[in-house]
Amino acid sequence: MPYDTQNVFGKILRGEIPCTPVYEDEHVLAFLDIAPQAPVHVLVIPKCEAISFDDFVTKPPSDVIAFFTAVRTVAHHLGLQESGYRLVMNHGDDGGQEVAHFHVHILGGKI
Repeated sequence: MPYDTQNVFGKILRGEIPCTPVYEDEHVLAFLDIAPQAPVHVLVIPKCEAISFDDFVTKPPSDVIAFFTAVRTVAHHLGLQESGYRLVMNHGDDGGQEVAHFHVHILGGKI
């Protein structure tokens, strides 16, 4: 299945849909989830076109490392490293993936 450039995260990356960013660098954008499932709920998306985890990990290793390093940076920026946090990645329809753009949910606080 080809990457759909019209998915909601693609539109957010292009600035067509607003978001509340909490972190951004050349590899990722992290922003507040509009329907939070925890006191802290942030989505981290890569700026490359990647549909799923399986697709994303085929990207250059430096991009994958930069993404997951940014996930850690965001969690620390949010002050979650001491109390703990949950990372959620869904893959495909049966895995509950709702947007066909790879992303990680960071959930913190009492879950």
